[in-house]
Amino acid sequence: MSDSLIIIPTYNEKENVAKMLRTVFSLDKSYHVLIVDDGSPDGTAAIVKDLQKEFPTQLFIQERSGKLGLGTAYIHGFKWGLKKDYSYFIEMDCDFSHNPNDLIRLYEACNVDGNDMAIGSRYVGGLVNVINWPIGRVMMSYFASRYVKGITGLPVDDATAGFKCYHRDVIVNVLRSNVTFVGYAFQIEMKFKAWKFGYKIKEVPVIFTDRTEGESKMSSSIFYEAFFGVIQMKLKSFFVKYKQE
Repeated sequence: MSDSLIIIPTYNEKENVAKMLRTVFSLDKSYHVLIVDDGSPDGTAAIVKDLQKEFPTQLFIQERSGKLGLGTAYIHGFKWGLKKDYSYFIEMDCDFSHNPNDLIRLYEACNVDGNDMAIGSRYVGGLVNVINWPIGRVMMSYFASRYVKGITGLPVDDATAGFKCYHRDVIVNVLRSNVTFVGYAFQIEMKFKAWKFGYKIKEVPVIFTDRTEGESKMSSSIFYEAFFGVIQMKLKSFFVKYKQE
């Protein structure tokens, strides 16, 4: 039994999913992986199910009908994992933009160093560690994090990062507060609420490499949700008492 669950949402990731899973399961530390697949028409789920024969105690899948949003996929995975008694939850993309070799660094930032959340950060201290992104997208992502920091006061350089490790207590309390965003802003809301609850957050420098297989799921509507959602989230926070249970 592993103490850590990696949650990987998928939609049309047939080019990456088997390679990613084999890489994770080859690491020195034992992880369990939950794939949350949103009805991929390319057969991603079938590939995962076939791999379950090889990794029956480590690999799990939850299938949903249609694209229901990144945030709801992670929440589905969190709820599934909480019932299984995992101590640590890791968010990770399937496309190798998040390097599996960094998993142990995120885990140890929580398990060894005593942090409640570890963020795989592209922008620690103002540095930009991104490979293969067009300069326009780099600038949009970087200044989105600066915008979030300015509006909310969140002391995190990479507010939109999606590579993270949480202690289960963070998940329990943040979910209790009713997470509302489903797209890009979901990643911001999780960090903001963890901070408001008083949890200890550490940014771990990582190098982000854009996908080489499959298609990006990013869209302009996702950025709009984040831009306007940050203001809405900050205003709502004035009327909420954040108390750990």
